[in-house]
Amino acid sequence: MTLAAQIRQATEQALQFLFPGTEINPSMITVNQTKPEFTGDYTVVLFPFVKLLRQKPDELGKTLGEYLVQNVPLFSGYAIVSGFLNLSIKDEYWANFLAEEYNNEQFGLKAPQNKKVMVEYSSPNTNKPLHFGHMRNIFLGYAMADILKANGYDVIKANLINDRGIHICKSMIAWMRYGNGATPESTGIKGDHLVGDYYVRFNDAYKQEVAELVAKGVDEATAEKEAPIMKEAQELLRKWEAGDKETYALWEQMNNWVYEGFKVSYKRLGVDFDKWYYESNTYLLGKSLVEEGLKKGVLFKKEDGSVWIDLTTDGLDQKLLLRSDGTSVYMTQDLGTAQLKYNDFNGLHQSIYVIGDEQNYHMQVLKLILQKLGEPCADGVFHLSYGMVELPSGRMKSREGTVVDADDMMDEMIDMSRQQTEEAGKTEGFSQEELATLYETIGMGALKFYLLRVDPKKKMIFNPKESIDLHGFTATFIQYAHARICSILRKESLPLLPEKDTFRSFALTQDIAPAEKKLLVSLEQYPSILESAADEYNPSLICNYCFSLAQQFNSFYDEHSISKAENEEKKQLRLMLIVMTAQTLRNAMKLLGIRLPEKM
Repeated sequence: MTLAAQIRQATEQALQFLFPGTEINPSMITVNQTKPEFTGDYTVVLFPFVKLLRQKPDELGKTLGEYLVQNVPLFSGYAIVSGFLNLSIKDEYWANFLAEEYNNEQFGLKAPQNKKVMVEYSSPNTNKPLHFGHMRNIFLGYAMADILKANGYDVIKANLINDRGIHICKSMIAWMRYGNGATPESTGIKGDHLVGDYYVRFNDAYKQEVAELVAKGVDEATAEKEAPIMKEAQELLRKWEAGDKETYALWEQMNNWVYEGFKVSYKRLGVDFDKWYYESNTYLLGKSLVEEGLKKGVLFKKEDGSVWIDLTTDGLDQKLLLRSDGTSVYMTQDLGTAQLKYNDFNGLHQSIYVIGDEQNYHMQVLKLILQKLGEPCADGVFHLSYGMVELPSGRMKSREGTVVDADDMMDEMIDMSRQQTEEAGKTEGFSQEELATLYETIGMGALKFYLLRVDPKKKMIFNPKESIDLHGFTATFIQYAHARICSILRKESLPLLPEKDTFRSFALTQDIAPAEKKLLVSLEQYPSILESAADEYNPSLICNYCFSLAQQFNSFYDEHSISKAENEEKKQLRLMLIVMTAQTLRNAMKLLGIRLPEKM
């Protein structure tokens, strides 16, 4: 049980004893870390009980504080500040906590819960390379998968590749028109970039043809439909859906170029997947669900033969599920894919879709339709919605070729880390190979952390220079704190772990200094932060925690010497404290896909 949970429990029991017959709802008890400017370690908020118990805040605080200190061995003292009860925890608790956990690699991890969770993320189109806009999705999905694993869930990381449709055919037509047989090998261009170049080439040609038709007197709406290159792409899609061998062979070849490119990018991004789904295999799914829905009367058919669901009583609208010609729409496909995912793993406790907030309505409708159809997968569908990320120059548009490719952004961040390290004169003692690894560790860490440090629900602007600031709210700041600890540990040898009784007697005879205690308080909170990050689907809580812990370490080390500690016992305690700090930082940042170097 975490310390905050113990304090909540002790507070509930104390209030029930002090005010017999009063119903105390545990949800009313709020326990926070005491603010640094006040005395104490944890704070109990008193205001929720004032009216219920007919007590003035300070009177209640005095009554409760005295009872807790006198009757609960955990507490050494209390202070009251304007309706808040600040409690101090005995040094003995912190010494025991450190002795128990300082070298525990499993600290903060939960036991298996026997609940299967699928996290679907990335889900790119095969008509272009991964671009910067994909990165928040990818890092968010990967981090949430590992955070859920750390909380005991059996996690399946999935990727649904959007490998069919008119957008794919646009790249194909442009290659057929302008490619002259170009391949990644013949051009030296990475496969996904090559295909993406032809997607942009299609759009350029399309805009030109529309302009030419408009110049001839055709209205713009008609010109957009009648542009020859668009009609060619539509015809190619019809051929693909009809199973034309030549069309299918070209589609397969160009997709394979993209897959090889994706493979390289995913490796550089440090992410992986357990299960791959392909839209070309799933786009026909869902029709059987539609038929069942018609039989059940959940869906209805219009005069033209199209099939719909009426969600107006749910505050939504009517939603098309089958066109009049019997072809499916994206929603139909998504219904079938949701069912497929569930069946593939003999049931899922939860199926998490990491998708941008522009799809909020679509995901709301998907879940609602599945519920109305009575599908067992319905309740587990969860949309991890996130805000778009932009660069300082504004929003990116792939069809206009204004996106920043993920590969280019990674190169830029790694180069920035190289420049920063060289300018700071921090390259001495490293081999060229070690420097290359260090630059990648710093650059990729900066990129991931900056995109994860903001609550997923919020939109954000990515500033490359700010993301790698050694003194800012960055991975670089945390990496440097970790490297600083490793430097200390290389100089100092850690004695054998003493018996817990030795620590207990030490804690009773000497005070744990305020800076030491603040670091211990932060370390003790890691399991709670890890749990909250999973419950709230919010890796930014881990980012904030790691930054705060690194700050606490810096404050501690600026105030207290380790090599010149007051005595050998104090030196050992401080060494154990920083060992646990480094280990917790490594474990927490690893969940975000970020490595911490031992030297910087």
